[in-house]
Amino acid sequence: MSVKPEQPAPDYVPGHGLLAERVVVVTAAAGAGIGAAVARRCLEEGARAVVIGDTHERRLGEAASKLGAEFGAERVVSVVCDVTKEEQVAALLDAAEPFGGVEVMVNNAGLGGTASITEMTDEQWSLVLDVTLTGTFRCIRAASRRMIARGTRGVIVNNASVIGWRAQEGQAHYAAAKAGVMALTRSAAMDLAASGIRVNAVSPSLAMHPFLEKVTTPELLTELKGREAFGRAAEPWEVANVMVFLASAYSSYLTGEVVSVSSQHP
Repeated sequence: MSVKPEQPAPDYVPGHGLLAERVVVVTAAAGAGIGAAVARRCLEEGARAVVIGDTHERRLGEAASKLGAEFGAERVVSVVCDVTKEEQVAALLDAAEPFGGVEVMVNNAGLGGTASITEMTDEQWSLVLDVTLTGTFRCIRAASRRMIARGTRGVIVNNASVIGWRAQEGQAHYAAAKAGVMALTRSAAMDLAASGIRVNAVSPSLAMHPFLEKVTTPELLTELKGREAFGRAAEPWEVANVMVFLASAYSSYLTGEVVSVSSQHP
């Protein structure tokens, strides 16, 4: 496989009011990855309120404080949320109620890891599936029930991965979970269409953030970047832009779709 030359990242795109006055809930939104980029992008696009959840209390508080200082503390709420706990998912959604209830649910929480199928334990398999696939299911179920009860023609956007389409060594649990998110997206979209609720997903490959750099060798990162058409990783905000598009009225006839944010679609 030839290594692609690295192209520079584009300029950041300013907001255009795509989510004006919408109430958005985002899981796994602390730190500097896709979830944090989605939360920021939603505020830039005019969301009335953004509720962010994460399991890491300190980083979550820091993220909320930073966003609140920039966009107004009254528009940002944070709730510690482990998507494997149904009561915590409920508490996250409860935080959106004072603003009128969830209208856009962004399911970004996921957990990876590397292990050969011959060495993978039941615990490793179950944890990745519970966070990445079942956690997404819990959030879809909880958010859609509230949308239906309010008559909200809401939107749900899930974070899948190109690994759900293609094989990768040591990723059996993560690949199975992300393929499951894709299938879940398609089926949930059919269940919820009669209520006017749309469900779509993005499928990124390599999105660069500080944590990834800590847990990945420079050699592997160089190899992964070289597989991409632009010879570089996506910026988290580039993935967030597509998620915002799917959450906006510009994608009003899209449901049950998985959009590849990568050149790695098989």
